[in-house]
Amino acid sequence: MASDLAYPIGKFSPPSEYTPELRASWIDTIASIPIRFRGSVAGLTDEQLDTPYRPGGWTVRQVVHHVPDSHMNAYVRFKLALTEDVPTIKPYDEAAWATLEDSRTTPIETSLTLLTLIHDRWLRIIRSLDDSGLQRRYRHPDTGNHSLEYMLAHYAWHGLHHTAHVTALRERMGW
Repeated sequence: MASDLAYPIGKFSPPSEYTPELRASWIDTIASIPIRFRGSVAGLTDEQLDTPYRPGGWTVRQVVHHVPDSHMNAYVRFKLALTEDVPTIKPYDEAAWATLEDSRTTPIETSLTLLTLIHDRWLRIIRSLDDSGLQRRYRHPDTGNHSLEYMLAHYAWHGLHHTAHVTALRERMGW
């Protein structure tokens, strides 16, 4: 798996079962992502930030801006699922967002700080939920109905996935 530049930690695979131990692990991972992600890009130059993590892939800078974009959407989807009955969430074109001016030119510190702040708010909600809260569902038009605990697993993976894009590139390039 480590040789797959697009999926350095493997593709997301939903768990076959959900346990309190897995949930706790996913919550701990989500809590750690802002620090891990910040560490993965620490000390990179503008030239390094503008390097694609793989041929045909986004630049490191675009990845840095993508993660809080994605996690903001997850935070909103989480709140929708907690306040509406199986809301249909709106997908967004991640690749198109990555080409917008803010993803190409905003200093990475802005998005690193945004990620920290989003996770602070999101974790306050996550940690307040009991089992029934984690069973709340939302509908994704492309992939169907999912529980919030599924979302926990997915976004724990997502943060590690993009952190690994950067750390794998750094290792390959000797940065």
